Amino acid sequence: MRPDSHGARDDLLHAVATGDWTPRILPQIPQGTAARESAVLILFGVLDSIPADTRHTPVAKDLDVLLQRRSPTLSSHPGQVSFPGGGRDAEDADAVATALREAEEETGLDPTGVEILARLPELPLAASNHRVTPVLGWWTRPSKVAAVDHAETVDVFRAPVAQLLDPANRFRSVTRRGAIAFRGPAFDLDGTIVWGFTAMVLDRIFDACGWSVPWDESVERPITR
Repeated sequence: MRPDSHGARDDLLHAVATGDWTPRILPQIPQGTAARESAVLILFGVLDSIPADTRHTPVAKDLDVLLQRRSPTLSSHPGQVSFPGGGRDAEDADAVATALREAEEETGLDPTGVEILARLPELPLAASNHRVTPVLGWWTRPSKVAAVDHAETVDVFRAPVAQLLDPANRFRSVTRRGAIAFRGPAFDLDGTIVWGFTAMVLDRIFDACGWSVPWDESVERPITR
């Protein structure tokens, strides 16, 4: 029998308590560089009433994660799919406050309907010189979301976890900086590609929760940034 969405919440809590969250190898920020502190909100829950196909995955059909597409005109990570989030402001008490404030500003969600499950270990995001704290949340009382400022975010959308986990939608992204090739997990959501930092974090969470389904890691696709 497939778990319901609250079974997924229990899986997330168990993964936080027992999983190995030591950051995996990521491009490092050069020593001595003053990187900006930032945070992202990784928000799971039942985001709408449209079920996903769960034939190939062990998760509930109504389990989603909130994602957004960044504006193609931004100077950093233009056009990429990301979690809501951004840099820490002086008035932010901690990474949780940053993640919730940024999510509200970017998507319009009501932060009072978000249960914070955990702060995960800080990760380097060398491409934009940030040190990012992923904040794991559960949407206890969903509110309406949409892109608030189209100069920053062009779309806010549900990503069915079952669709992300489907082996047919998984591949390895290949990006190049000069002669160096970087490979990482990626997801194809009906032509919307999730790759880079966001895909790496999702891949880690899925593994820690025991949700991952074997997929063909030899399949590679180039990413044009």
